[in-house]
Amino acid sequence: PQVCWLAPEQTAGKQKPYMYTQGQAVLNRSFFPCFDTPSVKCTYSATVQVPEGFTAVMSATSWEKQKDNTFVFKMSQPIPSYLIALAVGDIVSADVGPRSRVWAEPCLIEAAKKEYDGVIEEFLAVGEKLFGPYVWGRYDILFMPPSFPFGGMENPCLTFVTPCLLAGDRSLADVIIHEISHSWFGNLVTNATWGEFWLNEGFTMYAQRRISTEVYGLAYTCLEAATGRALLRQHMDNTGEDHPLNKLRVVIEPGFSFFLGVNPDDTYNETPYEKGYCFVSYLAHLVGDQSKFDAFLQAYVNRFKFQSITADDALGFFLEYFPELKEKGVDSIPGFEFDRWLNTPGWPPYLPDLSPGEQLMKPAEELAELWAADSLNVEAIEAVDITAWRTYQLVYFLDKILQKSPLPEGNVERLSKMYPKISKSQNAELRLRWCQIVLKNNLEAEYSKVKDFLHSQGKQKYTLPLYRAMWGGSESARALAMETFSATAPQLHVNVQNYVKKILGLE
Repeated sequence: PQVCWLAPEQTAGKQKPYMYTQGQAVLNRSFFPCFDTPSVKCTYSATVQVPEGFTAVMSATSWEKQKDNTFVFKMSQPIPSYLIALAVGDIVSADVGPRSRVWAEPCLIEAAKKEYDGVIEEFLAVGEKLFGPYVWGRYDILFMPPSFPFGGMENPCLTFVTPCLLAGDRSLADVIIHEISHSWFGNLVTNATWGEFWLNEGFTMYAQRRISTEVYGLAYTCLEAATGRALLRQHMDNTGEDHPLNKLRVVIEPGFSFFLGVNPDDTYNETPYEKGYCFVSYLAHLVGDQSKFDAFLQAYVNRFKFQSITADDALGFFLEYFPELKEKGVDSIPGFEFDRWLNTPGWPPYLPDLSPGEQLMKPAEELAELWAADSLNVEAIEAVDITAWRTYQLVYFLDKILQKSPLPEGNVERLSKMYPKISKSQNAELRLRWCQIVLKNNLEAEYSKVKDFLHSQGKQKYTLPLYRAMWGGSESARALAMETFSATAPQLHVNVQNYVKKILGLE
């Protein structure tokens, strides 16, 4: 299950087959013999021979090509087994910075170079300023075939990302900032068990938003964080707040067989990311001074680098680093106990202040109000100029429209006509929301957009919500779900196929 073999039609170029591996969480055991737990770290080397006309790349600090199309790789830093990754395909590269290049199929390489030229070095430099030296040497990015199920996978030295990031306007670079942040949180300091995945993801979300604040400013970062909070709300509404997976410390019982235990893959949801982010933000709030907390994060990385740790290690170090907070007993403030954060499911007890984003959120909220009205105030709507809005402001606006959907008769059609920038967008985050709005309002005239989007990519985070929306919708929406799935199933990752089957009751 770890090794994904793609037929030519599952690639962007559609000419040659492709193969890649995806180890997180516990799949590398099916690829090579290993201690497949994040608590063990090791160096590795590999020799890979591939047919002529193909290139092999790995998550390694050095590689060289030898005769007979043989590639030799070495990773000189100890890493957990889940970060060992290999891809083979018709791929080429282009430099985009002093220590970064992009890799992609030939048909995507120009777009990839244009989108990321110069920006990666900027993110890396800010990351180093905040969290200490970047220890992995190179930071390259491999743009995967469209069927890749994740936004990004932070394989060291070579992040694998979805081609959905090629938005043409650099607006989805925050995913790259997230993967770059893993260079410190996750790859360098690693959760010792998958039950404490929030140590990887909560710290990384916090680091991502720190870098984003330095690069894009506080207002925009708060707006992006508000979008994340909305996803957490949606997830908790779907599962129920009390669901045991909505704890930061998830109990993964080892079963006698694979079927009795909890598969760590199923713990992958918004909670470790966004609730984890809230917990790290709470720690920063206890410190009360951003530069002091930044210094703590650097010390944390330095203290635990190349190690795998538990939440107790991390929180113990926090209290040791700030003895005055330890003395005050901040770990047991009623309602905010560290123990409660870790072991109680549900909504985070503390939410960081996102009010600096209000200047961007307010206009979006007001515009959504206008569109949800029974009779449209066209004059007021036309007075709002959205041409200068950046992607996350549009996303925030569409999230509000979705919450208010279904809208009064005819409103969505008019909205679609008025804002082709949204309804005809090729930006994946906007396409996802627009498709959700189309389904929630049962706008059959635009069902083709849902179909096209699902045919164009197989990212889990986009695919599953759309199948849920179709299955929860009208007869014709259900028919669309069945028809689209039977056409696209072969190009989806096996995990995503199984999740969709569950939604459609095809098990």
